[in-house]
Amino acid sequence: MTDAFRDFEHAGWADPSVCANYDDLLSGLVTQSIAPLLDSARVAPGSVVLDVACGAGYASGAALARGATVTGIDFSAEQVRLAARRFPDGTFVEADAGSLPFEAAHFDAVVCNYGVLHFSDPQQFFREAFRVLKSGGRLAFTVWEVPQQAKLFGAVLDAIGTHGALEVGLPAGPAMFQFADAATSGKALAEAGFADCMSTRVPQTWRAASGEQVLRTVKTGMVRLRGTLQRQRAEVLDAIDDAILFALEPFRTPGGYEVPMPAVLVAARRP
Repeated sequence: MTDAFRDFEHAGWADPSVCANYDDLLSGLVTQSIAPLLDSARVAPGSVVLDVACGAGYASGAALARGATVTGIDFSAEQVRLAARRFPDGTFVEADAGSLPFEAAHFDAVVCNYGVLHFSDPQQFFREAFRVLKSGGRLAFTVWEVPQQAKLFGAVLDAIGTHGALEVGLPAGPAMFQFADAATSGKALAEAGFADCMSTRVPQTWRAASGEQVLRTVKTGMVRLRGTLQRQRAEVLDAIDDAILFALEPFRTPGGYEVPMPAVLVAARRP
């Protein structure tokens, strides 16, 4: 991929409102996978851990609570600021996943919670993770399940595809759901030098209090979806909104919505 995709993602996550909305609307979902993520990386007291694409620092904070020494990196200065404020016992720096500013064989574990889909070159990240891990160290990362299973994504993408356009001139990036496939993730990690790759489905539920919150989440909390929706023709926007909420009607509850949003957890070992 070209740097245009990285620049697009970077500009999106540099916006404090995007970071705040993601934190407000999606933190209750993305934190559900942190415990199994850290378990797969074997994070324990005394572990030296790198949290890549740390965002607001929730995985870092959970690793700190286990007694690990944690460094979190993100290419968004705003996310680094939020993480450092929330978890002052961690070390947080602005850095790129494709060029980790650390010496070789330094970390016991590298974790990445939903960051890989934002990288313009995931394979370069895997190579860098391999480089900075000690022998026997572990990489673990999470990605979203395919839209047929992650129902919010399915509803949004189907609505846009039916009433609008999915291709709207955004910079091309890696396929968003490619690493939900175990064969694809296993091949990529093996090419980077890893062994013992495993892929596990993590059941999760996203909760929203109202239809308004559902729509606010997809329009303001995720950079790629926000960019796609912003480029739709004005006359189709109401139809897209209605189609999203109609698709999620089976997940309505007295308190709002409870939407299946499973993740796929991938882990591997540096020999």
